[in-house]
Amino acid sequence: MKFQCLPGGSIVGEARVAGDKSISHRSIMLASIAEGTSLITGFLEGEDALATVSAFRAMGVEIDGPNDGEVRVHGVGLRGLKSPTIPLDMGNSGTSMRLISGIIAGAGLEATLTGDSSLCGRPMGRVIDPLTLMGARISSEAGSKPPLHIAGGQSLKGLDYALPMASAQVKSCVLLAGLWADGITSTTEPAPTRDHTERMLEGFGYPLTRSGNRVTVEGGGRLSAAHIEVPADISSATFFMVAASIAPGSDVHLTHVGVNPTRIGAINVLRMMGADIRMSNERVVGGEPVADIRVKYAPLQGITIPLDQVPLAIDEFPALFVAAACAQGTTTLRGAEELRVKESDRIASMAEGLTTLGITNTILEDGIIIEGGRIGGGVIRTHHDHRIAMSFAIAALRAEAPIHILDCDAVATSFPNFDAIARGLGLQITTSDNET
Repeated sequence: MKFQCLPGGSIVGEARVAGDKSISHRSIMLASIAEGTSLITGFLEGEDALATVSAFRAMGVEIDGPNDGEVRVHGVGLRGLKSPTIPLDMGNSGTSMRLISGIIAGAGLEATLTGDSSLCGRPMGRVIDPLTLMGARISSEAGSKPPLHIAGGQSLKGLDYALPMASAQVKSCVLLAGLWADGITSTTEPAPTRDHTERMLEGFGYPLTRSGNRVTVEGGGRLSAAHIEVPADISSATFFMVAASIAPGSDVHLTHVGVNPTRIGAINVLRMMGADIRMSNERVVGGEPVADIRVKYAPLQGITIPLDQVPLAIDEFPALFVAAACAQGTTTLRGAEELRVKESDRIASMAEGLTTLGITNTILEDGIIIEGGRIGGGVIRTHHDHRIAMSFAIAALRAEAPIHILDCDAVATSFPNFDAIARGLGLQITTSDNET
């Protein structure tokens, strides 16, 4: 699929974006290993989250739905999962593969985890290493790449693990494996990352201890069924926050957005650049803070992004790079080497697209320097990365010529109705199956 975006315009109106992908994944995982039937509402019906649903069905969990964002999961408890008889296909979802690896290893199941060509090119050593230290036996392709084969029948031991780099996926993988491990499992991060796993474990009644960047669980507990209301995804909302910030005349109202403190780096960075972002109706729903967000156009200034904001905005940087391209002056990002092992090398992919559109940039080993300027038109290759596709779609609001974005099918992994919501707010975007 291809996006064709005409230049100029503004976005105005109200929208509720897709459900939070991180929370949708975790809701299925924890509901499956809880005792009793859990109700999930607001579930993201994107391909990534549906891969998680399919994986747990293959492990013997009865799951009804999703139907209009509603899912009922008939949990089997910590001891009720079964080894799948077929390879588990995670599609494009790194979250599914990394977190489910911890669950399978912890539960002592035997399984093969695979995915599409993009996922099978992503290194999994960051989860293989700690799981192996806990007693798991995992084989992989060269470079610790999928498919992963996890041997069954292994009993894990608790681990005190200091993560070499901040990663919510690695932290969650280790903590989830620790639910079955003998003894105490702790993770310590060099910087805070999203804490959806910790919040949701507490919501399902599993005790844990938090102290700064250290989280501890003890194996052998139990989870009880719960009702999870998934908020709108701040990562998806960021595309429209940036769109309103860069396009004169824009005024957009995004409702029921998750504003977990470990996820609001994009809001913080945009405000540092001068964005007009206001939150209202702040409340807590199902243990997660949510709010309505209103964004109006305001001229942006280039900044040096603080290191402490990098892990809080790691998934939102492709959109923030577009904000930087539209800002006055220079924006510098460092400390973001994790962007190189996402669905694509997002630093290289965004730099390539920005160059195509006439924006001067310099790639760094762990980041990028972007000089704000005039955005032209051109043909963008997404490298099958959903966030690259959506980021360049909103760049068209400030472009001087049409932008044609190839290989946009992956958008369905996280935001299936992105183009419809974008059109409803005023973006001049059409889709086509013709990739030429």
